[in-house]
Amino acid sequence: MSRLQLKYKEQVLPELKNLHPGKNAMDMAKMTKIVISMGLSEALKDKNAIQDHGKELGLIAGQKAVATKAKKAISNFKLREGQPIGLMVTLRGKKMYDFLDRFCNIVAPRIRDFRGFEKKGDRRGNFNFGINDQQIFPEINLDEVKRAQGMNITIVTTAKTDDDCFELLSMLGFPFK
Repeated sequence: MSRLQLKYKEQVLPELKNLHPGKNAMDMAKMTKIVISMGLSEALKDKNAIQDHGKELGLIAGQKAVATKAKKAISNFKLREGQPIGLMVTLRGKKMYDFLDRFCNIVAPRIRDFRGFEKKGDRRGNFNFGINDQQIFPEINLDEVKRAQGMNITIVTTAKTDDDCFELLSMLGFPFK
């Protein structure tokens, strides 16, 4: 069991029960998965971009990335149906908690001029944010990086409202403003 998972069970869950005494223990908010995705527009020009960024995303997440493919052909973008245009990884269980722990304690402080993430949810109890550069992760060897690439990270929770989601993530140590 990871450090953050233990913190959730021993500290966060009892605190949530105290804040919401009428709720059942099974109704308490918890994380279900973290999805990390990259949109790779340069994959249309450079065939090695998918492999290079796939290795980097695999190092960051701790598991192999899956290529996402175009659903439709768009002639203005020179895009054909089925062509790989991005990468994604879905983390669950121990890997999810390990990633969030590393992100909050190691990666977020390395972001230049970082003062915390804005509290903007999707009104369904999930939290999305973007990172401009993959080089802030310590797993990445900076000598092997050919181009900077951003990514989107989605934290999916069982919370019904954004406030419940922010409350859960704040208790877990997520850096909000």
